[in-house]
Amino acid sequence: MSMHRLSGCPSCAEPLEEGDRFCGVCGYAVSAPPPAAVDHPTIPIPPAPPAPPAPPAPPAPSARPAAAGAAAGGYGSPAPGVPHAAAEPAPGWGSVAAAAPTLVDEPAAWTATPAEPDPEPEPRQGPAGVTYAASGHGNPYGTGTPPEGTPWGAAEHPYGAADGPETRHDRPGDDPGTPAEGAPWGPGEAPYENPPLPGGAAGGKTCVACRAGHVDTDGYCEHCGHAQPRERDHIEEELGSVAAVTDRGLRHHRNEDSFAVSATALPDGSAATVAIVCDGVSSASRPDEASAAAAVAANESLLEALPRGAHPQEAMHEAILAAAAAVNALAPETPGAQNAPACTLVGAVVGGGLLTIGWVGDSRAYWVPDDRAALPRRLTEDDSWAAQMVAAGLMGEAEAYADVRAHAITGWLGADAYDLDPHTATFKPDHPGVVVVCTDGLWNYAESAREMAQVVPADAATRPLHSAQVLVGYALDGGGHDNVTVAVVPFAMHPEQEPGPDAEPGPAAGPE
Repeated sequence: MSMHRLSGCPSCAEPLEEGDRFCGVCGYAVSAPPPAAVDHPTIPIPPAPPAPPAPPAPPAPSARPAAAGAAAGGYGSPAPGVPHAAAEPAPGWGSVAAAAPTLVDEPAAWTATPAEPDPEPEPRQGPAGVTYAASGHGNPYGTGTPPEGTPWGAAEHPYGAADGPETRHDRPGDDPGTPAEGAPWGPGEAPYENPPLPGGAAGGKTCVACRAGHVDTDGYCEHCGHAQPRERDHIEEELGSVAAVTDRGLRHHRNEDSFAVSATALPDGSAATVAIVCDGVSSASRPDEASAAAAVAANESLLEALPRGAHPQEAMHEAILAAAAAVNALAPETPGAQNAPACTLVGAVVGGGLLTIGWVGDSRAYWVPDDRAALPRRLTEDDSWAAQMVAAGLMGEAEAYADVRAHAITGWLGADAYDLDPHTATFKPDHPGVVVVCTDGLWNYAESAREMAQVVPADAATRPLHSAQVLVGYALDGGGHDNVTVAVVPFAMHPEQEPGPDAEPGPAAGPE
């Protein structure tokens, strides 16, 4: 067996028998040279700039087979039977030749008339009489740009037919159709909607921190555990003649203070202003509920009594009793089961040229005249251990209030109060000023009347809300160790009022 004999068909690799001149499967001529490999580059071959063609010579009889072979072998590939070395390399792909590639078209096509281009589409009329050419694939660069807002034609829309419904891929299931502008998303459709967490209460409040979890009944997020701000953490209210602000402070986890401000008319048609401030006793149960109930009850009692002509001092006394009854109603049915809810109360009524104060506990009222050259006064006396020590002459004021027992109250509103003894006093100031009604969350940082007068803004009579905000801010800047509640009630002098001494000075009305 010859070493140079082919063992298989060069075209289909079919085994050959000795003496075969043609493949029995594909018919390939075994005696012919093997076909040259066809080069298929993986990047486009940039054509070289064509050279001016020379006048064609009459084709030789063998020119047609050569051209056919070039066409069969592809660009730059020899036809079967042509040695690979004789093939001209493809310009631009490993080639050093600068010549143009060999033409492979029919000689007759070189001089043939070029095909007629597609007819130019007829222009269409746009809005406002503007004419521009219709779009078409025959002109890849376009022949004009339609005006802004011109609708696409039936076959021109770049993303499909404009008449059919648009597919919204951001809607579940790619539902067709686009909702009208401003139409709300359906359930589960909003692309950025946070789905409710498993186990979350449907319809509950959403956490202000993580924006995903629901808030439980205790005010904490079930997902991240963040404590939610309560509605009573900071409240401001202003009427024409009174304003109040309450704040949780910086140390307490909730606001146990409460207030109520209102205005009504006396029988003679003049106005009366009411301010009630209550401080829940933290050592008792539900102190926030106690202060809220007391403030509402006292305010409603005054609004009922003053218009029917009751004396302000009598009306204040009855209002404190009504507040005590409201707090007592919060006590548990089983005595001794827990500390009964409790709170303190201080209130002020300004009307008819009189200033009436009522209190139980250690919340206070201060008189601050508009003329800061006049003496300010503290109008209340605390129901506290320190006040009792000073009243009994057992300790000096500075020593008593420095004691750790100083703020232990001896009077409050609640079912377990020893003996309810409401304090009331009526004054008739002879100059204009403001009454500051507050809890100990403020006066702990400005205890004396002089200190309080220094903190109250000079325009408090005309800007009561601003003044209350300033006073609360002063307490917060001082440390904010307790809840802070302040009401500012202006007292204006009328021309018909004659200056006179205080109607009932009392021990608390003396200057400090």
